[in-house]
Amino acid sequence: MHETSGTEPLSVLSLFRDAAGSVPAYASFLREHGVDPSAVGDPSWIPLMTKSNYHQRYGLAERCRGGRLDAAAMVAVSSGSSGRPTVWPRTVEDERPVTARFEQVFRDGFRADQRSTLAVVCFALGNWVGGMYTVAACRQLAAGGYRITVAAPGNDVDEILRVIGELGPLFEQTVLLGYPPFVKNVVDAGVARGVDWPSLRVKLVLAGEVFSEQWRDLMAARAGITDPESGVASLYGTADAGVLGNETPLSVRIRRFLAGRPDLASGLFGDSRLPTLVQYDPAARLFETAGDGTLVFSAGGTVPLVRYHIADEGGLFSYAEMVSFCREHGFEPGDGPELPFVHFFGRSLFTVSFFGANVYPENVTVGLEQPAVSGWTTGRFVLSTVEDADRDRWLSVVVELAPGAVATPERERLAAESIRAELLRLNSEFAHYVPAGHQLPRVELRAADDPEYFPKGVKHRYTRRPAG
Repeated sequence: MHETSGTEPLSVLSLFRDAAGSVPAYASFLREHGVDPSAVGDPSWIPLMTKSNYHQRYGLAERCRGGRLDAAAMVAVSSGSSGRPTVWPRTVEDERPVTARFEQVFRDGFRADQRSTLAVVCFALGNWVGGMYTVAACRQLAAGGYRITVAAPGNDVDEILRVIGELGPLFEQTVLLGYPPFVKNVVDAGVARGVDWPSLRVKLVLAGEVFSEQWRDLMAARAGITDPESGVASLYGTADAGVLGNETPLSVRIRRFLAGRPDLASGLFGDSRLPTLVQYDPAARLFETAGDGTLVFSAGGTVPLVRYHIADEGGLFSYAEMVSFCREHGFEPGDGPELPFVHFFGRSLFTVSFFGANVYPENVTVGLEQPAVSGWTTGRFVLSTVEDADRDRWLSVVVELAPGAVATPERERLAAESIRAELLRLNSEFAHYVPAGHQLPRVELRAADDPEYFPKGVKHRYTRRPAG
């Protein structure tokens, strides 16, 4: 299957001129930046839009086309992980590009056009953007002829398992949609309660966090997913514009190849971390990179986003560039959609500096996904640096135990050694900058849902500011 963008790439200049003439806030924004819309002949002349210089400075109605908030069918709010929640107006038309990304996953990976499918939405419901957007997209697919039935228990493990137990056996496959650590909690809780996951032919749709290929394999094993390349798909989403891109079986095959070749991955992506790698449709969401290695995109909608600086660290490759790179290094990636690739690491505010080395949560995650550790942890942790009585700094990792698991000195040692091993393997800065005597992190094990580190109902933060 060779899928390409259905139309020409989005014209940033056309979107710019449309927004300048129809969005009151954007017209004011351009005046404040001294930009005359009629004089702009190249997209690079258009100032970057950010949450702080645009969304937080102008009123909600002013940011809508025609200055009309009442044209929106509904509103959603962002999670506020790096600030207070922001309101995002939506229309049914805004949902269509997002639905197309879900369609690619459900069709190419899950064959939901041919198989009866129970889609269980495990994102938080209410005004939070993830749950309602996912429900809307799945319902649109069902209305378009896909064999999908949506259940929306939200982020309640007991209710999710009740719904799956009652309805899952009535369908040919069951899809869980949610944040990676929460979906893992659901699967683990099901295993503990005797849920026969393999009989349900489970698939996963995930969003919100970067996860490793070890994690994908771990979840596939626990949920009985026979083909991790097609049965587990990550979405690249943002509250600002919904889903921007999605993993395809092609992008997953390439990422799994690069996961086994850290030398090639670091050369290709310019970083010791393995990013999420997705494909996107440039007719709906047009990406570019800022000079500092972060991502910018443009998208239409009720609140148009023109050269919006999302600030995720990442980069872009055309389809031909990525496939050629793989073949040049002896890997045949196989067939897939002829769409460009975007990779992203997340925002740099989630790193910890230790002896001059940037320590990333993604590196620590891999250490907790090793077989000696993964059976009694949830995968959630809090990374920071701490100072002892002698003013020496140490890397601290507070790790969440799986429900019912018990903290022991032996388990703390196993977790610390596993994290160190993966940091040394994956992070060349850590291996070269951090003295050997300080490379072993100080691990503390906390009970599941610990109120200080892992409170319920709050979007998890994997790092904390240095103490001391």
